[in-house]
Amino acid sequence: MELRTLKTFQVVADQLNLTKAAEMLGYTQPTITLQIQTLEKEIGHPLFNRVGKKTFLTPAGKMMKEHVDKLFAVVSQMDKAIKMLDGPYGTLVVAAPEYYWTHYLSQLIRSYIHHHPQVKLKLVSCNSADAVNMITSNEADIGIIAGVSGKPEVESKLLEQEKLLVVTSREIYEKHDRSYIMEHFPFIYKESYNLEGLHSQSITELDYHPAAAIESSSEEAIKIAVLNHTGVALISANLIREELASGLLVPLHQLEQRLDTHLIFLKDRSEETTIRSFAELVIEGWPEATGR
Repeated sequence: MELRTLKTFQVVADQLNLTKAAEMLGYTQPTITLQIQTLEKEIGHPLFNRVGKKTFLTPAGKMMKEHVDKLFAVVSQMDKAIKMLDGPYGTLVVAAPEYYWTHYLSQLIRSYIHHHPQVKLKLVSCNSADAVNMITSNEADIGIIAGVSGKPEVESKLLEQEKLLVVTSREIYEKHDRSYIMEHFPFIYKESYNLEGLHSQSITELDYHPAAAIESSSEEAIKIAVLNHTGVALISANLIREELASGLLVPLHQLEQRLDTHLIFLKDRSEETTIRSFAELVIEGWPEATGR
C-alpha cells in the first residue's frame, strides 16, 4: 500500500464527498476513484457504500480509517522529530512574572525573534508558583521564576542572585527615627518571599515586630506602595535601582540571603531544539539585559 493512496482514502473517509476530497487533494474525481478501487482490490473488501446521494464507510472502511488515522499520526510525529534536527520551530510558550517581562525579557525576546522568526512565541504573565505548575503540566515550555522550583523533574539554570533590601520612602525616613518606623509602619512583602522564608528572615535579622503585614503578588505594586509612604517594604534592589539613586527610597537593611532567579524547563525536554535555543539565548543575554 502506498502512503499517497492511504492519504486519499483518509481524506475521502473524512469528507464522505468526492468533490470536496478532490478539491482538498488537488486530484480529479476519476483519479480518486481509481485510487480507492486499487486499495479495495489490495485488501479484498469494499471501503464505501452509497445509499442514494450519501456515502458511508463499510465495516472494513471504518476499521481501515481507524488504523490509517493512527498511521498518519505517527508520520506527523516523525516529521516533527525530523524538523527538530534542522532547528527551532513551532510554538514556544514562556511563562514568567510580569516583573521579568517589563524589565528584562523584552530585549531578549526581540533578539530571539530576529534569529528564529519561524518560531511562534506565546508569552504568559503569572507568578513564579504558577510558572512552575505550567512547566510540570506541559502548559508552558520555558519558565523564569524567583526562587527555586522544588520539583525533581524540573531543570533549573541560575540566572542571577538579587540583593533584597528593606526600604522606606525618603519622607518617612526624614520624619521619624528608625525604631519608630519599624514599630509603627506596616511591612510590605511579596507572597513568594514568604514561601522562600525571606519574609520571616528579614524580620529576624531586623529584630522587630511590624505594626502590620501586607502581602502582595506584585513587586510593582509594592514599589508604588512604599513610594506613596505606605510603610516599609522588602523588595529586590534591581527593581528600585533608580529610586535609590534619586533618593526617593532609603535602604534600612540589606538581607543576608539573596533571591535566586532561575530559568526552568522539564528535564526530559532538555534536548528539544526550540527549548534549548531559547534557554541558551536567555542565559547568555541575561547579564546584558539586566545591566550587570
